[in-house]
Amino acid sequence: MSPKAQIWAGRVITTLVSALLLFDSITKILQVPAVLEASAKNGFSASTIFRVGVLLLACLVLYLIPRTAVLGALLLTGYLGGATEANLHVGMPLGLIAFPVVVGVLVWAGLWPREARLRALLPVRR
Repeated sequence: MSPKAQIWAGRVITTLVSALLLFDSITKILQVPAVLEASAKNGFSASTIFRVGVLLLACLVLYLIPRTAVLGALLLTGYLGGATEANLHVGMPLGLIAFPVVVGVLVWAGLWPREARLRALLPVRR
């Protein structure tokens, strides 16, 4: 794959992951009843969910700004790790436990081809 195609692939993955995370943060901030109900099953109050939504949105903004994209990816990884643990803690099915892990992998998969500093820091050798 050419470098230009890799950059575009990274942009497409980043766009899709960002849309998903933006939707998630907005539903939390707007306190959508279905989100509050599902979160209550995990033991989270409505006020906590609002703060989680704001935190997710802040991490996403950092991820989308090129100068802070790596920091944003690190913070999103932590956020998604917490989501994985919360799902695991309440005994969700394996698919729901694995979903935040997959999203976290996609966060980095979208950043890798378009961030030369990241590739220099963590080189992949053939």
